[in-house]
Amino acid sequence: MNPEEMDRLFPIEQQRHYVSRLMKPTNRVVGLTRCRAEYFVRLWAYLLLKQQFTSGKTPQSPLKELSLPQGFIPCTHREAAAVFYAHKERGSDRAAGLILDKLVALGLINKTFDGNTICLQINTLSKLTRPLETDSTPKVEFATDAFNPRTDAILVASFLARNYNWMNNNTAAVPHRIARLLRKWAQFYGTGMRVLRRCDNLNPVGFYIFYPVAPESEQNFFLPPGKSLHLSSSREEDPIAIALPGNLDCTSIFIRSWTIDRVYMQPAQICQLLKDSQKTLVRMQGDFPNLCDMYALSIHPTTEKLALAVGFQKTSQDVTLGVCWLYEAVDRFLALDIDKALAGAEFAPRE
Repeated sequence: MNPEEMDRLFPIEQQRHYVSRLMKPTNRVVGLTRCRAEYFVRLWAYLLLKQQFTSGKTPQSPLKELSLPQGFIPCTHREAAAVFYAHKERGSDRAAGLILDKLVALGLINKTFDGNTICLQINTLSKLTRPLETDSTPKVEFATDAFNPRTDAILVASFLARNYNWMNNNTAAVPHRIARLLRKWAQFYGTGMRVLRRCDNLNPVGFYIFYPVAPESEQNFFLPPGKSLHLSSSREEDPIAIALPGNLDCTSIFIRSWTIDRVYMQPAQICQLLKDSQKTLVRMQGDFPNLCDMYALSIHPTTEKLALAVGFQKTSQDVTLGVCWLYEAVDRFLALDIDKALAGAEFAPRE
């Protein structure tokens, strides 16, 4: 399959149609610019056509819809460059490789390299590989709710594991282990555990845990952040102890997780969960009157950008693992106008 043939088999007009649909606020993945959408659509079409040619099938000409290629497909940086820059000044193979890395970071594709061959896969977890939403698609509504350890733990653990394994590039974050930890923490202090759930099927699609920290564990926030990884590691001993309600010496909250499943990571849902986070903090102040500090670990680029947008600051970094401590004062976060804070950010809705 020659990359230059793609425009004949998947015409420019059809490519633009797909890009426009992908950029609709209801479909757009956070961080997806129009340029990246164009690259992604062309790569998707190329991998599909290449697989069909390789298997001896004759592709429909022209393609009217993009279906999902099966599994991983070999694709060199040189091929990717030919696909990406067909109508632009030719970029380098290295530049094409950086674009592939960006698409991986956005959750649109998966990439493997065995030392000889680069293979790519359209990410089946991404909303963009499902039938694209049209104007006639029923609108899904969402509501914030308390985390239910009996019904929510498994589904929440599944999308948390995908986030953590992105960082580790391994399977240390096993969903059943995460589910066990979530249920354990809920027994001690469930007030700080909240979900964003679909109203139609009640499935959780977002989750956060505000974990009150015992005073003797606060020193961890001034140590290398890698020492405090727990959900994303195989370490059995929890490096940070929990404070129980009524502890007047508890001044810190550790945000052990704050994430929305990639498929639902849209501006409206981000704002909805952040506003719920503010309400949860107010409730927690009733149990811990002296709360004043909030700490988080940067696990994924998307949530790190979001944290910085709402006022968190980096304090220390673990260069080896690529994670860092993030800090914000509780009072500053509670005083924040969420809509205003995100209005100029990449997470804001785009019409």
